[in-house]
Amino acid sequence: MNKMVFANLAHRPVRSLISIVAVALEVTLILMIVAVFYGYLNGSRESQLGIGADIMVQPPGSSALVGVTGAPIPVKVGNILRKLPHIAVAAPVIWELTTSPTVEIVYGIDLPSYDSIQPSLRYLDGSGFQGSWDVIVDDYFAAMKHMKVGDPLELLNHQFRICGIVAHGKGARKFLPLTTMQQLIGAENRASVFYVKLDDPANADQVVKEIKQVPGMENYAVRSMQEYLSMMTPGNLPGFEVAIKIAVGISVIVGFLAIFQSMYTAVMERTREIGILKSLGASKFYIVNVVLRETLLLAVLGIVLGVITSFFIRQGIIHARPVQRLFWSDVWVIRTAVIAMAGALAGALYPAYKAAQKDPIDALAYE
Repeated sequence: MNKMVFANLAHRPVRSLISIVAVALEVTLILMIVAVFYGYLNGSRESQLGIGADIMVQPPGSSALVGVTGAPIPVKVGNILRKLPHIAVAAPVIWELTTSPTVEIVYGIDLPSYDSIQPSLRYLDGSGFQGSWDVIVDDYFAAMKHMKVGDPLELLNHQFRICGIVAHGKGARKFLPLTTMQQLIGAENRASVFYVKLDDPANADQVVKEIKQVPGMENYAVRSMQEYLSMMTPGNLPGFEVAIKIAVGISVIVGFLAIFQSMYTAVMERTREIGILKSLGASKFYIVNVVLRETLLLAVLGIVLGVITSFFIRQGIIHARPVQRLFWSDVWVIRTAVIAMAGALAGALYPAYKAAQKDPIDALAYE
């Protein structure tokens, strides 16, 4: 039977190749969508963790998404926070979402307080802000754009000068002076978040309760960094899981239709062959088994091709754009393989049933 399966697929190489490529496209689409979405999520988690803060103080009703709250917190809140026990540093930061040239979050920072939260910014070249229109960038961005200290950089529709290049991992890839960011977005004396550093991280829960007891701050979103990072899951991000499900659904439909068309056409073309098999005593189960084995082989080859293609696309993107974080997980590879296999077998069920139901006399008379 296996020899016949291989012979059938080899007899129609173009159709078999199209089916394999369709399944590979399904697998590649799922894995790359997952790589991008989870890459952004994990990258955001890593960047927040790299800041080194113990507590985050955000405006009331804030979500786990960085950069969507504007800058509603008065900077003078920092003076209140610094008077509380166990608080060593309270650094105001503005998160500004920009879409030009790519979607990213630019930080407006008060450099002395932000740098007081260990680990400090580690300068690979240049230094901190020398003027209002200076910008600090990380090494990944500088390497990708082939930029150096002193080069101009357009950001938020204004021209800045790169004053320093720092090691990546402490928040954003671009940092502006806090006062400059406030001026650009019309948020004088305001911030998006306060990063709080404690004398001992073990006091985080106690300090969170103390902050919430301050008059006027009862409704502020005050979270330990551990709690904040635990919120950054697909279920807590609006539209995340929906987008994944849509991508998976479209991919399954692509694979289903490709296999269905291939197997259905193959069954119609092999009507006489099926009649000969049945006249020689082949059962309905035998005919169904042949069709499903062909589908299984096409699906396996497509899955292997899709996984290999996804891996090399991911490596190519990372090489071309070091700032792009892309997720890769063996669990998702296995999950995608199961999804593709299930979609392919589902697409072959009706053609297999159609083949099994053929009458051997009518099939032998078929031209």
